[in-house]
Amino acid sequence: MHQSFAVTNAKLHRAGGVPGSPWEDEEGTNMGLQALFFYIFAFIAIASAFMVIWSKNPVHSVLFLILVFFNAAGLFLLLGAEFLAMILLVVYVGAVAVLFLFVVMMLDIDFTELRAGVLEYAPIGALIGVILAAELIVVVGGSVISPEIAKTVAMPIPAITERTNTAALGDVLYTNYVYFFEIAALVLLVAMIGAIVLTLKHRTTVKRQNIANQVARNPKTAVEVISVKPGQGL
Repeated sequence: MHQSFAVTNAKLHRAGGVPGSPWEDEEGTNMGLQALFFYIFAFIAIASAFMVIWSKNPVHSVLFLILVFFNAAGLFLLLGAEFLAMILLVVYVGAVAVLFLFVVMMLDIDFTELRAGVLEYAPIGALIGVILAAELIVVVGGSVISPEIAKTVAMPIPAITERTNTAALGDVLYTNYVYFFEIAALVLLVAMIGAIVLTLKHRTTVKRQNIANQVARNPKTAVEVISVKPGQGL
């Protein structure tokens, strides 16, 4: 009995886990690989995030931002949230970041002039940073100080063997939060229409089609008979 307990403790010590932990593995290979990839993704994501800020070339900043998204998607995969990982790649990398890249490359933006007024907004940025840091401290500190908080979740995540991450997210999103989902979609639709209306400009030099005038035409206004005298042109 004592020998079996010692062997179990040795295996857990090599795996870096505790009994019943999802990181537990007999040979420690699973835990070792997951920890290795976690540190690789986290280090590259943090380094790329700093490079987004410090890069003088805006194109390089956008490319580093895309690298941050890729590594964040890798971290989501390690957590078993494959749906969030794919959404991060498809939406942010495939649309938002590429849009930023094309906008930066196609528009001739004077970034030197933009950086000139950065110090004016430094106090506001510092205040927002302090608020975000306080929120992170409250969330992380609360889970560390009171681990039982995780047990009070109204809708806990089911085990991966029972329900996939994508299916579980769909169950919650389209049942309990379906109205909030529709409201969010409506807000995005209004924002899209508002952006189109604000940026739409009617040019007076372009001849446009007026459907109402075309429908209201009659033979008297649509046809004009011109009497041309012999030897005269139109």
